[in-house]
Parts: sequence; C-alpha cells; structure tokens
Amino acid sequence: MLIRFSCKAFSDITMFGEVGKQMLKMMGHSDTVPGAILAEDVSQALASLKDALAKEKLQHHEAPQDEDEDFQDTPVSIGDRALPLIDLLTAAEKEGCDVMWQDATGSSFL
Repeated sequence: MLIRFSCKAFSDITMFGEVGKQMLKMMGHSDTVPGAILAEDVSQALASLKDALAKEKLQHHEAPQDEDEDFQDTPVSIGDRALPLIDLLTAAEKEGCDVMWQDATGSSFL
C-alpha cells in the first residue's frame, strides 16, 4: 500500500503504507485510510508528530560506525522519513488548509 498526503498549500507526498500509518499514529490519529485533518487541527497534529519523533530519537541511539568501511547499509531514520510530511503540515498550518490522505496504490503518477 502507498499513502498519498495532500493539501492545497504543498505538493502531494507519497509514503509506503506502514510508514504513513506510523506517521498518522504519531500525529494522534488512527491509521485509517482515507482520512483528513481539519485546518484548525493541523497545528496540534504537527506538534504531536514532532514530539513523537523527538521521543523516538531519544530511544534509538545510533551505533557508532566503522570509518574503515567504504559503504554501510544504514536504514533511513523515521525522523528523516517524516521531513516531507512535516513540511506539508507546516505549509498547511501557515495557509490554514485541511490535510487529506488516501490510498495511492495503483495510482498513475504520469
């Protein structure tokens, strides 16, 4: 599953389903798709997401990396994955618009 987040103030963003659902829960919502956040609730959702990400960062300290290796397969952190959604929520908050999400599986991106 893919989840597409959208609002009038920012370009649509698409996330893998499990990551998107995790973001929804961090914002204080159920992982129900489709869904929406009303403009007046965007500030709280953004604050909840940022708080949850800060707690997540404290719980998962990265192990020191060996500088001798040319390549290391390191996973992308949830904080890095959240950056586009944080930008979208920030733009929605600034412009006072609703945020929606829907299942984007099978959608055409062309």
